[in-house]
This record gives sequence, C-alpha cells and structure tokens, in this order.
Amino acid sequence: MRNGSQRRAVITGIGPITCIGTGREGLWRGIRAEKSGIRRISTFDTTAFHAHCGGEIRDWIPEAHFPPHRLKRLDRYAQFAVASARMALEDSGLSYSRERPQHRVGVSFGTALGGIANAEDQHAHFLKKGTRGVNQTLALQVFGGSAHSNIAIEFGFRGVGTTNSNSCASGTVAVGEALRYIRDDFADVMIAGGAEAPLSPLTFGAFAIIKTMSQATGDPAAACRPFDLLRDGFVMGEGAASLVIEELEHARRRGARIYAEVLGYSLNNDAYHMTSPLPGGESCIRAMRDSLEDAQLAPEQIDYVNAHASSTQLNDSTETMALKEVFGKHAERMAVSGTKPFTGHPLGATGAIEAAICALAIEHKWLPPTLNREHLDPACDLDVVPRHGRPAELTYVLSNSFGFGGINSCVVLGRFSE
Repeated sequence: MRNGSQRRAVITGIGPITCIGTGREGLWRGIRAEKSGIRRISTFDTTAFHAHCGGEIRDWIPEAHFPPHRLKRLDRYAQFAVASARMALEDSGLSYSRERPQHRVGVSFGTALGGIANAEDQHAHFLKKGTRGVNQTLALQVFGGSAHSNIAIEFGFRGVGTTNSNSCASGTVAVGEALRYIRDDFADVMIAGGAEAPLSPLTFGAFAIIKTMSQATGDPAAACRPFDLLRDGFVMGEGAASLVIEELEHARRRGARIYAEVLGYSLNNDAYHMTSPLPGGESCIRAMRDSLEDAQLAPEQIDYVNAHASSTQLNDSTETMALKEVFGKHAERMAVSGTKPFTGHPLGATGAIEAAICALAIEHKWLPPTLNREHLDPACDLDVVPRHGRPAELTYVLSNSFGFGGINSCVVLGRFSE
C-alpha cells in the first residue's frame, strides 16, 4: 500500500494543554471522564454579548513553566506554544539543547489569531499612558510567527520554521506540512502543533457579533452539541497541542515509542464564502478524498472519523453530507465523533488537539464520544458515538478541520505497522 522508498513519519511525543487536562495523560483522563470542560467565561464580563461560555484553562500558572525573564517576552499564546512543545519533547524522550543546535529538527505550527488578545490588552494600556504603558516587547509578541520562533529559540531547533494562519484548520495544516517536510527530506524531526489564546472581550465579542457562537443560556457544559438537532453555534476555547513527528528510521534508532503514523494530508479552499461552507460540500469532499489518496487508502479502510463537528447548523449537516458522499455505504457503519464539547473550539489549535486525541484513541483502542448529542437530527444521521465512548480496534483514522475562509484540511493517521 505504501511506497517502500518514501520516508515515513510517526508520532513519538504528545503535549496538549486543554481545559480538560494538560499533558498526554491529563488530556486522555479528561476524554475518558466524558465531561465537558466548558464553563461560563470568568475572565471578563460577557453581558454585552449573546454568547457567554468558553473552554477556559483556569489552572494555568505561567510561573510554573517559565522563569521571570522568559515570561517578559511570552504572551499567553506563546506560553501555550512553548510549554506544549516542551511536554511533547519530554514525552518523546528526544534530546535537545540550545548549546548544541540541531539543523534537522524543525517546527511547524498553526494559529488563527496569534497574539491578538495580548494586543487588545496592551491597547487599553496605550490609551491610558501612551507608549510608556505598553510592554516593551509587544512587537515581538503579537505576530503569529512568535510560536515557532520561540519554540526554536527555547530548544535550539534550526531547521524548517513556520507558523501558518489558516483559521480553524491551522493545527491540522501544521501537522500535514510536518509530514511533507519529513517525506521530502527537509527534516528528520518536526514539532508540529497549534496554539490559541483568544478569550478576551473584543476578540470574543467579534465572533459573537457575527452570531456564529452558541447563545445557550443553560448549563455551559451542554452548549457545544455537534450533530444535535438543537445545536446553535460553536463555543470558543483556548489551548494548544504539540506533536513530535519523526522520520521512522530516526525514531527506530533511538528506540522511541510510536503512537501512530501520519499517512496522508490535504488542503484546499471552498472559494465561496468566509463563514458558510459550499452548499454541496464539494471542497470538503475533495479534501477527504485527497487525504485518503495521499495515504494510499480506500474509503472503507477508515475505522473512525474525528469530524470538524463545530456544532453549527450548516457545518454539521454539510459535513454529514460530505462524509456520505466520500464513504458511501461504509458511512453507515463507520464511527464518527465530534470532540469539541470536551475542549471548546480553540480555533487554530483545535486540529492539533484533535490529532492528539486521534493518536491516543489508536493507542488506547477507544473511541471518544460526542458529548451532548441528545436530539437526533435527520440531516446528521451518522454513527456519532453519542454520550459514551466505546472500545474499538482502530487501524486508520481521519481527522477533519474546516475553517472560516472556506479552508479545508484533513490528516490521516494509522496504527504503526512494519
């Protein structure tokens, strides 16, 4: 099935930061607990908006991860990026040193908004005190590329360095591009992931204005409900995830633990609308088919799909239609779930978090559930693993990310085999 001469890429380290748990074990404990981490926003007043809840990380203590001199140069977004990379590196057992930089180790990261929340906060200081009230390193913090740059600086990685900004598909694009860099021999190891810290009044309010977020007023934990008839919008979150993606022989030589193999990747655009998907789902369909072709797999070989499942009316029904078109009768028995009710939707970090969940699902042979799917929607009639997870032997899984701007990206992961 695979081209024997093609360089293969495997996941050897996982480092997530989410509202249901931090670190590989923390994330998986959160998934197995089958409880949402979404709560009412606590860091600012949301009474002016129709949306009120989010996936806040309330136990984040920056001082536990960075010395004071580093914190002066790292906003919350960059803190998540660097700390998640460190977790993934420690999980992988890969050695690193700023004193001995590595030219064959690179970083591929993604974010939708970068340091925008920090810029928002600093603008308030600017209005009060002018430039004297602004953090002197603000210019170095607000740009999206601070993620991969700070990771490279922290760990001495002089290889490929890039941060993409492809809205809600950014984390998936980062993982897919890491696969390409390894296949094409640009790197032996890539730190791939995404980070987002968008929970601030103006940024949150901007999404509330366009009415894409859930306006639920009941239990916040039930606000995100993918594929449910009563779904009414996505729930914003924050967080990060990093994966160590390594060339197979490089991983073998050091006896690394392999969670999964990265097999396929796709990226395209609807060229239609900034917030609404193509009514016929043509580009979503092509993205899934292209990723399967890249992985050299037939549709019926996929055991599980981690759907984008943003909990919006249009997205979930369009994705269902696209899945049926790609998988045909296999869609009737193929497991699908949307995991955003656990973590909220941390925009550009989501695809990386969901890739981590997929790798762990393969490792632990267990399907994560779609929380809050209580009311059947005829337009979303898939096996969405409702409410409770279940054991499953997973050989191949597909993870979808469909973002604002019509950006569609998919990655295929597989259980490692010789």
